[in-house]
Amino acid sequence: MNAMIFAAGLGTRLRPLTDHCPKALVKVEGKSLLEHNIINLKRAGFDHIVVNVHHFGQQIIDFLAENNNFGIDIKISDERDLLLDTGGGIMKALTLFANNDPVLIHNVDIISNINLGKVYEQHVKSGSDATLCVAQRTTSRYLMFDNDMRMKGWTNITTGEVKGEKADNMLAFAGIHVVSQRISQSLHAMGKEVFPVMDYYLNNCLDMQFSGYRLPSDTLWVDCGKPESLTKAAKILKEIC
Repeated sequence: MNAMIFAAGLGTRLRPLTDHCPKALVKVEGKSLLEHNIINLKRAGFDHIVVNVHHFGQQIIDFLAENNNFGIDIKISDERDLLLDTGGGIMKALTLFANNDPVLIHNVDIISNINLGKVYEQHVKSGSDATLCVAQRTTSRYLMFDNDMRMKGWTNITTGEVKGEKADNMLAFAGIHVVSQRISQSLHAMGKEVFPVMDYYLNNCLDMQFSGYRLPSDTLWVDCGKPESLTKAAKILKEIC
């Protein structure tokens, strides 16, 4: 199975930890965020992984080489010359997979006990163009889905802004999604090299099938974007390892 780990970000929210290393190599419970995610993906059956790099990218390349790619096929999507954002990053990474199977996309700063294999399987069964992991949690920005869990739009409840169409189910994106490689053509149709993937989803959600995978209420999940969140991540890792 195919997966991509977003590891190119600048990690500004994790400063000063990221002043001299990439966010992907920040450690929790003695291992880097990147290693935790690679091992989790490998355990779930993913054996072809692309890791994109930008900020201190050579450190990530060296880290993977020192660990023999953790015994699986890992390729580098090199964005050191230009950070492509999430949409552009996916568009480039899709060219590096040797097969046309769907690709699970995983932010490197997400630690969770989500059953990634089940998410991937559900995407394949659904025939969707993309499947986004979503959860019921408090935030200001929500994706909106109809009763069949088809994505219809996005809203910021603080400003009242809406993109796309309103729908009854308002859920927060969990930083994990699966894309079918056939979306490559529509990604290129954005006409940009650098763009957020959420812009792509919102521009196309009424014409393509983007499904939501609602996470169970007892899911353990944390976004390690800030130093204080690393403590919560450590607690989660102790529970799931």
